[in-house]
Amino acid sequence: MATKEEISMTGFSIVAYSGDAKASLIEALRHAQKGEFDKADSCVEEANQSIVDAHNEQTKLLSKEAGGEDMDVTFIMVHGQDTLMTTMMLMDEVKFFIDEYKRIDKIEKHLGIE
Repeated sequence: MATKEEISMTGFSIVAYSGDAKASLIEALRHAQKGEFDKADSCVEEANQSIVDAHNEQTKLLSKEAGGEDMDVTFIMVHGQDTLMTTMMLMDEVKFFIDEYKRIDKIEKHLGIE
C-alpha cells in the first residue's frame, strides 16, 4: 500500500511540474504576442516535457492502484490532479492562440502592415 506521505509527495511533484509547465506556457504566449514564434514554440516544448514528467509521476501511483494496492486520497494529490488538468487545458488554449498570432502575422506581412 502506498503511504499517505508517498501519495502526498507525488501530489507535490505533480503540482511542481504542472507549475513549471504553466510558467512556460505563459512565457510562450508572451513571445508569440511579440512575434517571437521560435521562442514561443520552444517554451511550448518545455511545457510539454513538464506535463510528461507530471504524468509520469501520476502513472506511478495509478499503476500501483491498478495492481490492487489501496490508495488514500490526500488533499495535495487532489490539488495536483486539478493543477495538471487545468495546465493541460491551458496548453491547448496557448497552442490555439499561438497559431492565431502566427496567422495574423502572416496576414499582416502579406498586407504590408508591420
